[in-house]
Amino acid sequence: MTFQGIDEDSELIPLLTPEDEEEMYNERLPETLPILPLRNTVLFPGVVVPITAGRDASIQLIKEANKGSKVIGVVSQKDEATENPGIKDINTIGTVARILRVLKMPDGNTTVIIQGKKRFEIAEVLTEQPYMMATIREAKEEQVDQSSKEFVAIIESIKDLALTIIKENPNLPSEASFAIKNIQSNSFLINFVSSNLNLDVHEKQELLEIPNLQQRALATLKYMNVEYQKLQLQRDIQSKVRSDLDQQQREYFLHQQMKTIQEELGGVSYDEEIQEMQIQAKDKKWGKKVEEHFNREVAKLQRMNPQVAEYSIQRNYLDLLLDLPWNEYSQDKFDLIRASRILDRDHYGLEDVKRRIIEYLAVLKLRKDMKSPILCLYGPPGVGKTSLGKSVAEALGREYVRMSLGGLRDEAEIRGHRKTYIGAMPGRIVQSIKKAGTSNPVFILDEIDKLSNSHQGDPSSAMLEVLDPEQNKEFHDNFLELGYDLSKVMFIATANNLATIQPALRDRMEIIKVTGYTIEEKVEIAKRHLLPKQLKEHGLDRSHLQIGKRQLEKIVEGYTRESGVRGLEKQIAKMVRYAAKSIAMEEAYGVKVTNEDVEKVLGPARLERDKYENNEVAGVVTGLAWTQVGGDILFIESIISKGKGALNITGNLGKVMKESATIAMEYIKSNAEKYGLRPDTFEKYNVHIHVPEGATPKDGPSAGIAMLTSLVSLFTQKKVKKSLAMTGEITLRGKVLPVGGIKEKILAAKRARIKEIILCEDNRKDVEEIKEQYLKGLSFHYVSDMSDVIDMAITDQKVKNAKKL
Repeated sequence: MTFQGIDEDSELIPLLTPEDEEEMYNERLPETLPILPLRNTVLFPGVVVPITAGRDASIQLIKEANKGSKVIGVVSQKDEATENPGIKDINTIGTVARILRVLKMPDGNTTVIIQGKKRFEIAEVLTEQPYMMATIREAKEEQVDQSSKEFVAIIESIKDLALTIIKENPNLPSEASFAIKNIQSNSFLINFVSSNLNLDVHEKQELLEIPNLQQRALATLKYMNVEYQKLQLQRDIQSKVRSDLDQQQREYFLHQQMKTIQEELGGVSYDEEIQEMQIQAKDKKWGKKVEEHFNREVAKLQRMNPQVAEYSIQRNYLDLLLDLPWNEYSQDKFDLIRASRILDRDHYGLEDVKRRIIEYLAVLKLRKDMKSPILCLYGPPGVGKTSLGKSVAEALGREYVRMSLGGLRDEAEIRGHRKTYIGAMPGRIVQSIKKAGTSNPVFILDEIDKLSNSHQGDPSSAMLEVLDPEQNKEFHDNFLELGYDLSKVMFIATANNLATIQPALRDRMEIIKVTGYTIEEKVEIAKRHLLPKQLKEHGLDRSHLQIGKRQLEKIVEGYTRESGVRGLEKQIAKMVRYAAKSIAMEEAYGVKVTNEDVEKVLGPARLERDKYENNEVAGVVTGLAWTQVGGDILFIESIISKGKGALNITGNLGKVMKESATIAMEYIKSNAEKYGLRPDTFEKYNVHIHVPEGATPKDGPSAGIAMLTSLVSLFTQKKVKKSLAMTGEITLRGKVLPVGGIKEKILAAKRARIKEIILCEDNRKDVEEIKEQYLKGLSFHYVSDMSDVIDMAITDQKVKNAKKL
């Protein structure tokens, strides 16, 4: 084709043929040309491009050139932001172009279609007004052997890669592949591809300036490879994204359908539930760490399919986080007089516990952030250990929660299960805090001595963290997975026996001993608390039934034998039920209860067995014992019969108690002359020691001095001092050692109407700690040697029908 063949009315612009290229190559360039700077385009020889001219100088240049020879020089600007470029702002190598068509656009701009002819170089700028004119010379062209194998291979690679890019790039029209296939000129193919590469102006200018056609072809091929790699990467990403989007869209549509179905059924959609959670979270007082954790878990819930099992666990977990009272504390009431009045109102006695609570309140009043104490109330059943917790909570103005530990054998009950398990739940500690609604309740740990262990773990070891003031600030629950502050919780544990509590756990608690009640205290408790309570529970009031102090005392002594008052409450309930039945059946009954009424309703007194008996029989001594239900008295009986000096011991006694009997016997044999006994007496007679109530196991060393006194009374046939009881351990040297459970034993002695008690000298301090009212009517003798016990306990009076030994 020839350039002269294209006019204003042409519809198509044919591709450059080798003949056209040769003619263009041989054509001589004019000496001067108007120079058209282009902002963002580089024109290559043979390539047709549309140019939009907006600058006045450019429009004037195009108009004048179009009227004349239609030949202009086209160069690219170094910086496209330059509005009026000079010689320093343009590249010196460009392309001579022929104007093919000029179009007027509606916006006032001029669009011109030009086709590159030959490369040129600006020699000198003649003028820059009204547009740039310059003298030019042909750019240097290096001759290349286009028939060489290397050049042919490069051209073939460019062609194949160009076709591949056109095929895989959705932005390129498929017709471009026809253009590539129909290009016969190698140099035009290189220029055509270079012009259409996705390169910036600077990179295209570098390609245009390369004088060697083979090197320009290699550089073009390099850029094409980069373009192809980008295209492949983009395709992979789009394929992956499309797959993910397809899955997400599928799940989205399904969720939308489920949401619509739920709304039709009247339920709440999952999205609304999550939004409600996020609204609730804004009002929580938790720290930054917990807030971040909550947000992560909510995001995890949003990504979950609601139909999977883990969704409900995650939902329960978030509900727990929202329900827990993070940093929410109830206001303590610092009115010490009011607190003391509440404690006295609800419980009679228990002075040590009340004093400790008041002390804690007093210190808390002075120092607001004090750690709560961890108390352990231990004592016999029924003395009010558990119910005391409610009174303490009311006195402090705190919430009350109780957790029974009896028979607990699974560690997960304390620490909770991990969320990986179906049906996982938090531990009972966290559940109780959630139930309380505050982070500083009064927390009763009931029956802590009855924790057991199994193959599922040791819950008593798990309690170590709960009850350690240094650790429970960050108590870790397996389900919660966050540290929860238990340092402000006031723990009150209850126990009947300290021996079964793990030593490390016992060491963490402040032990407060709660002893049994005296008869007088029980009568007061029955009058103030038990009788009004039972009347209320049975729908009666004081006008229907009145029980006097003497009758209450008769019930306490004749129908109950305990340290606490549970049995007493049951007997009073019987009396109240009898009155309720009489009222309901309109039968006559006595409103004021008499002793005869007590026996009529409760039957004859059944528990008179541990009353003190007389001292008419040799070898019978009253001892004092400690039991789990308080103190008790026991009788040490001994009898002598002809034989060969054997010692028999009966009464379901333990090993230690039997050893005490053996020690007592050997001590008497060793000191026979001191007590006026012949040594051969022990060889002629058998001795039998018995402790009554053989069905009840008994053990311990505290009956030692009672056994020795019993044997001395037996061998001497002398009476034991009247209304006397004793307790203490003995040694072979005749020393008396201290024993425990003194208060319970003293209360038992008082119930049995004992007047005098013999104790070890080292037990004096235990007696001094007991209230005066408990000791009223009792006298104490403190001894350190067995000879002192014998001198006090054995009288000079022989028993009736004394045997001659």
